[in-house]
Amino acid sequence: MTISRRQVSALAFLALGATTASALAETNDAAAVAEAVTALRNAMLAADKAKLESLVSDQLSYGHSAGKLENKKEFVEVIATKKTVYKSIELSNQTVAVAGNNAIVRHAWESESGTGDGKWNVSKIGVMQVWQKEPSGWKLLARQAFKV
Repeated sequence: MTISRRQVSALAFLALGATTASALAETNDAAAVAEAVTALRNAMLAADKAKLESLVSDQLSYGHSAGKLENKKEFVEVIATKKTVYKSIELSNQTVAVAGNNAIVRHAWESESGTGDGKWNVSKIGVMQVWQKEPSGWKLLARQAFKV
């Protein structure tokens, strides 16, 4: 069987198009995940219970740098009831790597938080998050902080 140059060109064009479409989808997903990270940060600052619940998975595993683990209910309750109040949260050096319907986010975290008594604690930690694409959007599935 002989393959013409036209057929080779057509196959190359189709392969390039599929690769470009895949790369574009990953870029769009990475941007959507970055937006979800920002929305989560803003919901934490605002102690917005409904928004927090909409951004995290029902199977959430939220790990703090001191080793404490929280599930979705615990994570949302601590913030929504203002047991922990965030005065500021700054994220820097963020990377987003999309792998199918999952994404790994890494960033540096610096925050001022307290218990509402006027005393603020400064935290400077590293964070790794795992986000999962669900029909309703990207949801935080797991988060682990670590001391730097």
